[in-house]
Amino acid sequence: MIRALLLTAVALALSACASARLAMEDSLGYGWQALRGHLHVLAQARPVQDWLDDPQTPPALRARLVLVQEIRAFASRDLGLPDNRSYRSYADLKQPYAVWNVFSAPELSLKLDTWCFPVVGCISYRGYYGQAQAQQFADRLAAQGREVHVGGIPAYSTLGFTPDPVLNTFIGLPDGELARLLFHELAHQVVYVGDDTMFNESFATAVEVAGVERWLATRDVATRERYAVYAGRRRDFLTLLRAARSSLEGLYQSDQSEARKQAGKRVLQCQLQTAYQTMRDERWGGYAGYDRFFARPPNNAQLAAVGTYDELVPGFLALLGETEVAGTKTLEPLFERVRALANESRDARRAVLAAAASKAVATDGAVATDITRDTGKPRFDPASTCNPRRL
Repeated sequence: MIRALLLTAVALALSACASARLAMEDSLGYGWQALRGHLHVLAQARPVQDWLDDPQTPPALRARLVLVQEIRAFASRDLGLPDNRSYRSYADLKQPYAVWNVFSAPELSLKLDTWCFPVVGCISYRGYYGQAQAQQFADRLAAQGREVHVGGIPAYSTLGFTPDPVLNTFIGLPDGELARLLFHELAHQVVYVGDDTMFNESFATAVEVAGVERWLATRDVATRERYAVYAGRRRDFLTLLRAARSSLEGLYQSDQSEARKQAGKRVLQCQLQTAYQTMRDERWGGYAGYDRFFARPPNNAQLAAVGTYDELVPGFLALLGETEVAGTKTLEPLFERVRALANESRDARRAVLAAAASKAVATDGAVATDITRDTGKPRFDPASTCNPRRL
């Protein structure tokens, strides 16, 4: 049992094996906080049926648990996702997030720092069950000159090592977003590739996109309309960040001086904040749900962390289109294709996904995804100006 729990910690990038830059004492402490944290989560979990049978369970929670079980059944029956003990229990952690992930990157690069662990290989974040611990580690990285981002994470996957419970950190999400999250986390149990966080997360995001589309088809019009609004804003947000990453990549890879790159980066960050505010006020009618992300100029760690989840999604969705069989509701054909792809080299995987996405665009004019519409393109312009004081 202890071995399984340690493997679980590894699967979360929560392990006693840390970067060579860190002292052994830190490595051991990191592993123990991971093990203690996950044991605490498991200890708080009770079977969903126990909560439903308990007369003290609040009606609102009872209704959400019923919905979770409906989504869970759909995931296995209609999508072909694992039918196991995950999301059959519920835990209230008495905190807003399950874990806090720390991402870091150099000042002039969008390449995330990585930490290597047994079993799962190298992963581009480190997770902590306590926010203060995450911030302490982020501060240490910042002191080394890295740009850092600490993000609260409502759910995580143990890759099937232990049954993942439903948590208070996400059960209150709107219906469509709740389904999306569960499909994403279950997808990690289908395919997982060591040393390729972007492949893993983009695959899970593609599964959530395809899964929630199918699930919404079974729901009422009001649920579909609410999700459409959410998905539209999310698409706009991701498209804006994708354009910003493209601009920064071009700047960082140019032959300009370091000082010139730093100045150009500040301009791009300012333009990105301005573009967001315009989109929020004009396109979204003042919806401020992403204000926290843009409270400060988004740094390399923030932008790269988001890119990890969506960069390869068009390729995976194109593969879905190639593998879909008429009359087949589940995503099993896609899963089989991706399992085979997982055995290829990183470069080979990227090439296949890029070719599939390009072919889909050439054939259909677009890839069926909720994150590819081009709505805003901040671009680095050496001659442009942007006054951060206005923001």
